[in-house]
Amino acid sequence: MMQVAEENTVGVGQNADRLADFIMFAQRSFLLDLSKELNKGSLSYAQFFLLGYLANEDYLTMTDISKKMGHSTAAATGLVDRLEKLGYVQRLHAADDRRKVMVQITRKGIETVGRLRNTIADSITDVMAAQENGTEEDIQPVYSQLREFISSR
Repeated sequence: MMQVAEENTVGVGQNADRLADFIMFAQRSFLLDLSKELNKGSLSYAQFFLLGYLANEDYLTMTDISKKMGHSTAAATGLVDRLEKLGYVQRLHAADDRRKVMVQITRKGIETVGRLRNTIADSITDVMAAQENGTEEDIQPVYSQLREFISSR
């Protein structure tokens, strides 16, 4: 019984190492592709990552943005100002409290995030297609757990 547990631990460790390598290389590839794309649109990494957050929400408040980005509210305001000038986001005011500023991604922002996301998805599809049958089903539970872990941070 003890030997089976040790073998499982070794197998998990090896899989974790392989997944870590995959994430590192995928991240490098993504950042290179992202750099090329962002240079075209005069976007910074921080601006793009904020667009990524906004693409998954109806809106975010300035407080939400500062927390997600790890910035002060003043820095978050500057980030939103630049994105608004470039046409990637718009500011709205809450109907019940005009002091509450809500930031919403525009069609241009959604298209930019979508285009880069599709590049990543295409690369992952290529990697998965090269794997043995059944690998996709093996990856899904790991993906779900990673996504949950990352979302909780």
